Amino acid sequence: MRIVVLGAGVVGVASAFFLREQGHEVTVVERQAHVASQTSHANGGQISVSGAEPWANPGVPRQLLAWLGRDNAPLRLRLRADPRQWAWCMRFLRECVPWRTERNMHDILQLGMYSRDMLHALRERRSLSYDQQRRGILHLYASSSALRAAARCTRRMQELGCERRLVDVEEALSIEPALRAMRARLVGATYTAYDESGDACAFTRELAAHCAREGVHFLLGQTVTSLCRSGNAIAHVESTAADGRFERITADAYVLACGSWSVPLARTAGLVVHIHPVKGYSVTLPVADAAAAWKVSLTDERNKLVFSRLGDRLRVAGMAEVGGWTRVIDDRRCAAMTARVEAMFPGAADTSRAISWTGLRPMTPGNVPLIGRSRLRNLYLNTGHGSLGWTLACGSAAALADLVDGRLPPIRFNFLGT
Repeated sequence: MRIVVLGAGVVGVASAFFLREQGHEVTVVERQAHVASQTSHANGGQISVSGAEPWANPGVPRQLLAWLGRDNAPLRLRLRADPRQWAWCMRFLRECVPWRTERNMHDILQLGMYSRDMLHALRERRSLSYDQQRRGILHLYASSSALRAAARCTRRMQELGCERRLVDVEEALSIEPALRAMRARLVGATYTAYDESGDACAFTRELAAHCAREGVHFLLGQTVTSLCRSGNAIAHVESTAADGRFERITADAYVLACGSWSVPLARTAGLVVHIHPVKGYSVTLPVADAAAAWKVSLTDERNKLVFSRLGDRLRVAGMAEVGGWTRVIDDRRCAAMTARVEAMFPGAADTSRAISWTGLRPMTPGNVPLIGRSRLRNLYLNTGHGSLGWTLACGSAAALADLVDGRLPPIRFNFLGT
C-alpha cells in the first residue's frame, strides 16, 4: 500500500520504519524543516518502563490542590475559557479513580515492555548510536510516605512483569555514587535495571536517515492543513509547502502521528481526539566535573524531574503546564531545574552554558496512547503518548504496522478498531 505518515517526531519516524519494513510505500510529511524538531527534540531522554504509573492516579487531585498558586509546582494548571480544555480536565479527573488507574497502568506497562524489546531488535539490526546508556533508572524518594506508596506501586508492577525493585539508600549510592551529596535527604529508591536512556532526537534523525536510504520519502517543511474525507475514508490531504505552494497528497492509508497537533488535524475530518497539549521543560548542560556528574538515569519523585546523561551533556527535564498551545519558555521554571541540578550534584554541570527548551506533550486523559484504526477506514492513529513518547515509540510503531496489515499485535492492549 501507499501510506502517508503525518508527523516526523520519534513516533512518526518509527512508524515509517516499521511500515517500510513490511513492504509498504511510505511518505512522511512534516511541517518543520527537520525531523524531531518539536516534542521529540530535547525531552528527558528516559526509556522508562518503570514510569508506567499514569499521571491520572488517585493521589493527584490532592497534589493539585497543594500545588495551586506555586510558580515552581511540578504541575501547574492554567484554566482558560476553552471548553475543550475543561472537558479534557474532567476526563482526566475521571481517570484518577483506582480501577481506571490500574487498567491504564497495565496497558502502558505492557506496551512499554514490548517497545523496549522492539528498540533492542531495531538497534541491533541497524547499529544505531544515540548516546544510549543501559544502566537502568533510579527513582529517588525523600519521605517515608512517598517510599511506602512507591513500594505498593512497585509490587503491582512486578506482578505485571516489570523488573522494578526497592533499594535502600546504601544500594542506591552504590548504583549511582554521584548521589553522595544528597545522601542525608534520601530515604530510599526503586531501581529498574533494564530501563535505559538516550538522545531521542539523535535516534530519530539517525533512524530517518536509514528510512530514506530504504525508500521512505520525506516531505519536510510541508504543513498539512486538512484531512479531506470522502464518505467513510480520507480521500487526500491538503498541504502547503514552505514556499507557499499548495499540494494535494493521496495514498491508500494515512497515519496521524502529529502529537498534540493531531487534535486540530483530526477535527478537519470530523473526528474528536481527546488529547491536550501539556507543556514540559528541559535544560541541557555541559559536564563540568565528570566525577560529580551522574551516569545512571534518575527520577526525582518529589520534584517530578528526570535526569539523563547524554555523552558529555547532562539533561534535566520535567515540569508540566496544562494551559494552551504556547511554547514560550518561563525562565523561572528553567532556573529552578538548573538550581536543582546544582543542589543535587554540586559542580557537576557548567550552569553558565545551560540551554533551555520546551515542548508540548500530547496527553490523553488516562495517559494511554491512541493506536489503531479510527472510525474512518483508512485513517490510523499513533498519537497521545504524553511524557512517554520515547519510551513507547518503537512498540507503538511495530504494533501499528501489524494493525495496518490486519494482524493483531502480540501484546494485551486496548488498540483502536479491534
